[in-house]
Amino acid sequence: MTIKEIQEEIIDEFSMFDDWMQRYEYIIELGKSLPLIDEKYKTDDNIIKGCQSKVWVHAEQREGKIIFTADSDAILTKGIIGILIRTFSNQNAIAILEADTNFIDEIGLKEHLSPTRANGLVSMIKQIKMYALAFNAK
Repeated sequence: MTIKEIQEEIIDEFSMFDDWMQRYEYIIELGKSLPLIDEKYKTDDNIIKGCQSKVWVHAEQREGKIIFTADSDAILTKGIIGILIRTFSNQNAIAILEADTNFIDEIGLKEHLSPTRANGLVSMIKQIKMYALAFNAK
């Protein structure tokens, strides 16, 4: 699937919920299905700077695709990074770099997060794009 197709799938899923309490519960559920990061990657090098909670993201490239794994010590944040991992993992670097993140606004996520969590979300996206930039440069 392309990044755009995944984003549209996520938008469709979020449109099924009537209120934000249901959406928060869904985000938490998504966090539970997150591909877990290996403990050896839970280092300061992999922590996302600018997040209120601890979020670790690890990336490696296999056969031209970037595979992301992540974890967080906060259940809601784990769901948020889970959405991003689902969207960008198993994609090539150029697709990640060229992808827009408007789907986050379309599902209303940023406006329903506290300012510090919203900043953390931006930091997570930046880090994913930085990994893609690094792999693209190799």
